[in-house]
Amino acid sequence: MPRKILFILCFITVLLVTACGTQPSTEQSTVNTAPEVSSINNEEAQFNNELLVHYINVGQADATLLEFSDETESYYILIDAGNWNSGDVVSYLQKEEISHIDILIGTHPHADHIGQMDQILDLFDVTEVWMSGDETTSQTFERVLNAVIESGVDYHEPRAGEVYDIGPLAIEVINPDQLTGDIHEGSISLRATYGEVSFLFTGDAEEQTEQAMIDRGHQLDSTVLQLGHHGSSTSTTPAFLEAVNPEVAIISAGIDNQYGHPHDEVVSRVENAKIDLYTTFVHGTIIVSTDGKNYNVTTDETEQSVDSFSESTESLKDTEIASESNCIDINSASASELEDIIHIGTERASQLIDLRPFEDISDLARINGIGPARITEIKTENLACMGG
Repeated sequence: MPRKILFILCFITVLLVTACGTQPSTEQSTVNTAPEVSSINNEEAQFNNELLVHYINVGQADATLLEFSDETESYYILIDAGNWNSGDVVSYLQKEEISHIDILIGTHPHADHIGQMDQILDLFDVTEVWMSGDETTSQTFERVLNAVIESGVDYHEPRAGEVYDIGPLAIEVINPDQLTGDIHEGSISLRATYGEVSFLFTGDAEEQTEQAMIDRGHQLDSTVLQLGHHGSSTSTTPAFLEAVNPEVAIISAGIDNQYGHPHDEVVSRVENAKIDLYTTFVHGTIIVSTDGKNYNVTTDETEQSVDSFSESTESLKDTEIASESNCIDINSASASELEDIIHIGTERASQLIDLRPFEDISDLARINGIGPARITEIKTENLACMGG
């Protein structure tokens, strides 16, 4: 694996992005006025068209499409690419008649974020790929890495402090500052500014990473915040939420997911702050459109209110929190915790940790002595589960 990373870093040239695509729609009306927030190096940009930010409904995964244009060019940036076992992101892009992606970003190499990047590289004209530089042993990561190499696409590993003007959109990278070996901590995090309206994306960054962003002094205040780690309690701390101070919060999560995302305390924290809250498992795909001054939120369920969201999450928690508390996450549990799983002793727990992350419980067959019969017993025990 390090050999492949070295191959990319040594032989793929990093270029700034420009490309042509389909003109985005400007027919949606705007109804909200955004707070005053400063843009980054785009004082002279012209906001004659709309930016559309599609928070695509991809279940327990992430995929967000930014679509915008200036006088001569159209631009498409895709932040994360859904789960490895689906083609829903590809289908959505095709439905939107998109044939070109200017920047394809995998915030971190977990399979629910980079899952369809290889398909996108095969089927679409991609100018540049951004990845954190962290590695995993998963088959999904191997496929994506091979697709990057075989496509010859430009490749970049962004770091905190980098700023890019892409047509009328300004992007500041606010994480990672450097890699630590913790994949969530290395999540690429971005603040995208379009006139007076801004959007914050943090992948699966957790509490310590959110605090690091604050401590480094990045401008975090944003109109729209996509909550980190699918609304997990590991992210969106009170201090971070206060620093961002969004008007709108969006969660990408799957209905009845095994992790109980979004967690109650995070939902309550957002609601108590009087922030409008949307989630893909209730509202479907969520699109925020802006002309650089005003913004509008439209969803697949435009009549569904925040109250309905709260009722839905209560129902979800009744069935999911109990199962989550009894679940041993094979992608994050300690060795002693893993030994509680049937057929996983001290030696196998050590092997399991070395082989992480896994995409499916069946992948435990990679551990010495774990065959199909034992996989069946592990699944029947219903104690082992998957983490993102």
